[in-house]
Amino acid sequence: MIINQTVTNSEGQEIQLVYCEADPLKNLEGKVLRDVRVWSFYGDKFIIVNGPKKVWSPPGGGIEPGETIADAIVRELQEEANMEVLDQKIIGYQDIYAPDKIRRFVFLFASVKPISDFVVDPDEDITEMKLIDPRDYKQYFDYDEIGNRVMSHAIELRYV
Repeated sequence: MIINQTVTNSEGQEIQLVYCEADPLKNLEGKVLRDVRVWSFYGDKFIIVNGPKKVWSPPGGGIEPGETIADAIVRELQEEANMEVLDQKIIGYQDIYAPDKIRRFVFLFASVKPISDFVVDPDEDITEMKLIDPRDYKQYFDYDEIGNRVMSHAIELRYV
């Protein structure tokens, strides 16, 4: 499945987004593999995080040099939600056609369990974590058509 979407960034520029359910390591020519975003579930609850900017989102962040996508997921979920990854699967990716480069964000599903009580992210980028009903995610963030498809796919993967 491919979804094309155009959004306006904070500088008022129109940015093209292309979402694809395929291997994120293919067709990388001219693109920067940059971030992971994890649609993670603890039991029947969906995990969202918030930081100083007061913006709720699924956990995630940059892929560090020498790190695999799988390693980035494990690290980000531990840092941002204090969760251990039990299972993870790639949902798809989104290419963001910014004026200066094409960035690729990878969307993944993960089932998790707590390591211990939530603590603030070591970098203090994440200060809150919530477990919510996945049907309520649009009360916290909305990624339009792409977000709807990613959430739908993540819910399907919970039961595989």
